[in-house]
Amino acid sequence: MRILLVGATGTLGTAVHQELVARKHDVVTVSRTGGDLQFDVTDPAAVAELYQTVGQVDAVASAAGHVPFKPLAELTVEDYQAGVTGKVLSQVSLVKEGLAHVTESFTLITGVLAREPIITGATASLANGAVESFVRAAAIEIAPQRINAVSPTVFTESLDVYGDYFPGMKPVPLADVVLAYVRSIEGRQTGQIYVP
Repeated sequence: MRILLVGATGTLGTAVHQELVARKHDVVTVSRTGGDLQFDVTDPAAVAELYQTVGQVDAVASAAGHVPFKPLAELTVEDYQAGVTGKVLSQVSLVKEGLAHVTESFTLITGVLAREPIITGATASLANGAVESFVRAAAIEIAPQRINAVSPTVFTESLDVYGDYFPGMKPVPLADVVLAYVRSIEGRQTGQIYVP
């Protein structure tokens, strides 16, 4: 399959890229500053240009989505807008603009905070919940194209940096998260939220 991988240079994106290549897929990598192509997917016009540049692909996998983390009392409207733009609207644009360019499937990224909030994570919870609801809604409209999301908790490999933000939550090995992407891309289900 020819797969467009967005957010390809981060921790998750790098691991997903390695696995997809090992599985003999042709992967076109995208990020803001690295990869095969550099595009800012928070800009809908840039997403449209990305698809014009790449042409037809079988699948899109997103491993990108930034949200600010602050105590609720300190969050501003701009913070909420940044979270919605960074994680929700960017991925919605990948789907909307991709409908004419993607033959099989979309895999988006969400996360545990949609289900289990943490202190300072209100914007992330808002964004993740929105992505998951969008996936379920889009699935009933875009068939035969498919759409799913991967919703991990903190990565085992990132515990030294982020573990304190997720007290008592069981971490997940990055390899398990990567397998959820494989399941979404190579499988046949749609409208699913995969929790590795």
